[in-house]
Amino acid sequence: MTDGTAWLAEPACVDYSGHSVLMSRDLNPGELVSRIAGSAFGRTYTARPLGELTGSQVNEALDDLFGDVWEGLALRHGRDGDWSFAVFYGGWMGELTHLSAVSEGGAHVFHLEYEEENGKPVPPHFAYFHDEGFRCGFNLHLDHSWGYDGVDGDAELSHRIEPLLRAAGLPDENADPEAVHRTVLGVLEQVFGLSLPRQRIVAGTLDAVVLEEAG
Repeated sequence: MTDGTAWLAEPACVDYSGHSVLMSRDLNPGELVSRIAGSAFGRTYTARPLGELTGSQVNEALDDLFGDVWEGLALRHGRDGDWSFAVFYGGWMGELTHLSAVSEGGAHVFHLEYEEENGKPVPPHFAYFHDEGFRCGFNLHLDHSWGYDGVDGDAELSHRIEPLLRAAGLPDENADPEAVHRTVLGVLEQVFGLSLPRQRIVAGTLDAVVLEEAG
C-alpha cells in the first residue's frame, strides 16, 4: 500500500505557499538533487547539506541564511520505494525554467506543482519530461482560467489520460476545484504509478540542502 499523490490536493499540505515536487524512478536522490541544482533554474547552484530537517526547519534555515524565506532556495529529498523525490522550499515560484534538462540521458522525471498563495490564482500543474523533452502536462483544475484544452504533449499519452478523466466526469466547470484536483491526481497515479511518502514529507525529517549560486 502506497500513499499515492492524491493527498497533495489538501490545502497547504506540504507548505503554506503550496508545493513543488520532482520525482523520478531512474535517478537516485543525490543525482536528482545534483541535476536540479545544476540545470533546473537556468543558472548553476551547488547543493550544501543542512542535515535532516522538517519542512518548518528548512524555512527557518532559509530565513536565517537569507533574511527572508522567499530569497533562498532549498530542497528536502529522499527515496520511497521505487521513487526518488525532491521537495522545493523558498522562492521556487516561477523559477523552474529548465526542468526538461533534469531528464537528460533518458531519465523519466515528473513534476507536481501548486502555487497556493499566488493571487492570480494559478491552478495546480503536472508535467512529465523524458530525455530532455516534454512528454505531457496540463492544468489539474481542468478549468479554462489558464487555457486548459486537454492534455498537452504526446498524443499517445493524452489518449491514455483523457478517457480516464472523462470516465471520472471531468472536466466539470461546476465541480469543487479541490475535488477535481484530487480526482485528477488519482488518474495520474493510475497511469504513471506516482507515489510520495505523506508522513515523512509533512511531519517527518528528510535530508535537506540549501542551493547556493556557484562561484
